[in-house]
Amino acid sequence: MILPELPAMTPGQMALLFALLALPILPNFIAIWHSFHREFPTHMEKMFWFLLAIFVPLLGGIIYLIWGRKRGRKPS
Repeated sequence: MILPELPAMTPGQMALLFALLALPILPNFIAIWHSFHREFPTHMEKMFWFLLAIFVPLLGGIIYLIWGRKRGRKPS
């Protein structure tokens, strides 16, 4: 077998495992969703933030949430 089998877990342990595995992905999902629904000064900047969140896992999403989120504004 290529992957080892997971030991038997209670539902609470499975939920905790799932939450711990999903936690690093959340900043990227938030960054992608947010950059898609905001207007930026140029289309290139919007594409830059979008692609950064996709192609630089975890770090790209965190960078967007720190600096990029302030650059976008809600569409009018």
